[in-house]
Amino acid sequence: MTETAPVRRALLSVSNKQGIVEFARALAGHGVHLLSTGGTARTLRDAGLEVTLVEDHTGFPEMLDGRVKTLHPTIHGGILGVRDNAEHVAKMAEHEIEPIDLVCIDLYKFEDTIARAGVTLEDAVEQIDIGGPSMLRSAAKNFRFVTVISDPDQYERVLGELSEHGGTTLATRMDLAASAYERTCAFDGAISSYLRAQQGESFPRVLTIQARRAGELRYGENPHQPAALYIDSNATGPIVAGAEQLHGKALSYNNLLDASAALELAIAMAALDPERAAACVIKHTNPCGAATAVTLAEAFDLAIAGDPMAAYGGIAATGTTVDARAAERLCQPDRFFEVVIAPGYTDEALAMLRERWKNVRLLRTGELASTHGSRRVIRPIAGGYLAQAADDTAPDSGTWTHAAGPAPTAPMLRAAEVIEAAVRGALLQRRRHRWPDRRARRARSSAAARARWIGSPRATSPSPRRASGRRVRWS
Repeated sequence: MTETAPVRRALLSVSNKQGIVEFARALAGHGVHLLSTGGTARTLRDAGLEVTLVEDHTGFPEMLDGRVKTLHPTIHGGILGVRDNAEHVAKMAEHEIEPIDLVCIDLYKFEDTIARAGVTLEDAVEQIDIGGPSMLRSAAKNFRFVTVISDPDQYERVLGELSEHGGTTLATRMDLAASAYERTCAFDGAISSYLRAQQGESFPRVLTIQARRAGELRYGENPHQPAALYIDSNATGPIVAGAEQLHGKALSYNNLLDASAALELAIAMAALDPERAAACVIKHTNPCGAATAVTLAEAFDLAIAGDPMAAYGGIAATGTTVDARAAERLCQPDRFFEVVIAPGYTDEALAMLRERWKNVRLLRTGELASTHGSRRVIRPIAGGYLAQAADDTAPDSGTWTHAAGPAPTAPMLRAAEVIEAAVRGALLQRRRHRWPDRRARRARSSAAARARWIGSPRATSPSPRRASGRRVRWS
């Protein structure tokens, strides 16, 4: 295979114009002839660059409101022609098809369009790109000779190779080709899911999970398991994977799993009592304690009191900005947390937490929402997957039916709401999680103790005194 491929002619057509002028100017500096379409060509010409319009290159005008402009043999032949195949070279010469060595395309903003409130089907359909995916796929198929760019983040890498090698390396072209196919796959999946939803189907006939790899992790649940973090492209609201890390070591697989459970519980507790501060502590995806109180400092104290021993080394989360008083409570000598999650931190609080622990991970999510909007929960089973709508409804004792036994008091019902919120999150996370071998015995033995107050599946009948005690205190 050709190791280094020259770039003599490039086709640029992008919706996101950020960085395109600088990229095109650098290509021109390497002697690359520029082809372009519509708005991209105007942007480049306005910047003083010499550009050939695609319609001048093909001799065929853009038509049908721009739906047909690059779907032409001169374009796709120039991209797909195999440079070391004598028959291909002869046919290209016969039909005056010039090779196109670099294709830089980003697709129409279909995903952004359908995310807007009130978007019509007609508006969405107009954002279904045809020529863009066709050129990306053509260029990616011919990666032996053609460099394909599907993201502005790739500009610098390509320019670096042009400067260093006078062309792009095979390893880079193959990597960029894979990225291009990942982009077209995600684009097609978003379109098919949208059209199925327009037909009233809650679950698409082919399940496509759109997730971007955010990074590889040191290992998974155990050291012998490779692992990576992916971010759902359709995620809304605060998520651990998208939180800003302000301090501490890199998050591990188990940190992320526990932190996600803690954030879910913090959101649920905040929704139960929006006028008060909410806090919780999670360990091994099990709640150690959860509480609401007038102040965040008091809420943290109550949450930790649920099971002080289990809370040590756990994940603390809140739906309220951490202030200095709350940070002081977290920093007590007998307390330690792997991760703290909050919408934000005051400067004083952040300084205190950083000073107290060198390695604690401090995550800032931004303002919490009571739900993440419409979402699915997907669980693997042998040979397939189960999917269901997420249960994002807040516990509401007003909708419950008294089936048997003495009538519960208002405090008992309030306690039951707190317990349901905690148990729901714990069950969801535990069903997603297998106990790590090295932690299994310790975590399982402490689960029974936590069940006594939080109402986990092992606590079948919490007493009224326990349910209304300070470990689930709300007033």
